[in-house]
Amino acid sequence: MTETRTPMRLGFVVNDVATEQDNYTTIRLARKAIARGHEVALMGLADFTYDACGTVRACARRPRDTEYADDAALLADIQGTDGVTERISVDELDVLMLRSDPADEMIERPWAPACGLLFSQLVALRRALVINDPTHLTDASNKTYFQHFPEEVRPVTCISRDAEEIKAFIKSREGYGVIKPLQGSGGQGVFVVTPDSGGNLNQMIDAVIRDGYAIAQEYLPKAKDGDLRLLMLNGRPLEIDGTYACIRRYNDSGDARSNISAGGKYEMAVPDADALRLAELVAPKLIRDGMYFVGLDIVGDKLMEVNVDTPGGINMVEELTGLDFSGHILDDLERKLRLRTHYGRTLDNAELAML
Repeated sequence: MTETRTPMRLGFVVNDVATEQDNYTTIRLARKAIARGHEVALMGLADFTYDACGTVRACARRPRDTEYADDAALLADIQGTDGVTERISVDELDVLMLRSDPADEMIERPWAPACGLLFSQLVALRRALVINDPTHLTDASNKTYFQHFPEEVRPVTCISRDAEEIKAFIKSREGYGVIKPLQGSGGQGVFVVTPDSGGNLNQMIDAVIRDGYAIAQEYLPKAKDGDLRLLMLNGRPLEIDGTYACIRRYNDSGDARSNISAGGKYEMAVPDADALRLAELVAPKLIRDGMYFVGLDIVGDKLMEVNVDTPGGINMVEELTGLDFSGHILDDLERKLRLRTHYGRTLDNAELAML
């Protein structure tokens, strides 16, 4: 028996509505939700208010139309100078999706990511289902979260601000390694070290540790062929009829970074046995932590990163396959809300997020 679809009140928390782009997964999900008849609101990290009545409110952007030709049309509407701005009660939303990238705030607004998570934790105490779970997202605010996954899925790693420690680690790996910031994403501040790096190694280390701790990892030779981005939903690889939401990201310009934001290219990929095994090994922690929508970055038989903040790629896989992965996610959220109707608040936020 098919259950009647009930309109959702769906909110998206982004860094700043003004800086969203039309190739972002957030905008694709929002447009598909609007087309289904759901109410959508977008708000930035600086838009919250906790008022004297104990209600979390936000100054949110609302779309004016019920359907848009493409993602660019929706973005133009909500970013327009005449766009609809509304002060909403965030507590009364059905679902609040946290889609801000902490790395974008490191210089100008270092306070913003933590504040967004704290407001979201208050919202999770009320009515809304908040995903990914904001309490555990606070724990995952930097890459040390990655070290809590099984050792066999991770590259050998050193985390330090001591340049000599980092150089000793690189030396122990025969002069090969990768150095990157403990906090950051999108390929920013990532350096690949080889025996030919010579005196540049000091500059690489200095460039990273001046803003905090550095991660030094073993270099995985297969990285020269790119990496896999495998999207996970409910602790399992996201797929429709046997087609996985999985892309291979690569860079044929000589840049070692395969991130799309760093000039990388992409193509559809089928996750191999190693990738599926990694997904199975990380699933228990993702499920326990309420990490509903996640991106795994995989090189060979190792994970390079677990993206729990703003996993992207939905628009890419939809355009390459013609499959409605956004609709699949929205179907799942609608299912969760039906379960909440039956179980009420006997399920906590993290439990409902992963059912």
